[in-house]
Amino acid sequence: MSTPPALEVWLRGPLPGVPPLLQPVAHALLQAREELIAAMQGFPPELINERPAGVASVGFHLQHLAGVLNRLLTYARAAPLSESQFADFHAETPPLPITPDAVQRLVQRFSQEVDNALNQLSATPESSLAEVRGVGRAQVSSTVIGILTHAAEHTTRHLGQLLVTAKWVRNVARTL
Repeated sequence: MSTPPALEVWLRGPLPGVPPLLQPVAHALLQAREELIAAMQGFPPELINERPAGVASVGFHLQHLAGVLNRLLTYARAAPLSESQFADFHAETPPLPITPDAVQRLVQRFSQEVDNALNQLSATPESSLAEVRGVGRAQVSSTVIGILTHAAEHTTRHLGQLLVTAKWVRNVARTL
């Protein structure tokens, strides 16, 4: 008899300490982390800059996942971006240096940003969710819940793109 697959994070129940209205954000981020870790197991670092048909590379998505999550959480706190956040933003443009630990290092960075997000979600009072926040250099108006929801949605969108690109470049590499 085979072992049943693990339930998706959202089906595992509420996360302790996370306000009820923010549970979907936390679930989406945890699901993304689990899928990213699984997909990047054994991913060859020499393929992180490959851009089949001109799509964004796995390396771009790995950096962008962590960087944009970090920036969105900053906006949700109504804090300005730091110089290091701007530097990270500019560093997202490939090609990335290829090192034996490049993939592992980028996956760990995203995992740490998910942990930071969970801590922030736990500390976010539901009463603050409708508060207006500025986003980006233009400080376009959004709300705390809008930014946090977008953080989850944006993460899952880029994860999906990364998963397809990673599978594609791995399969092409196998045929060479």
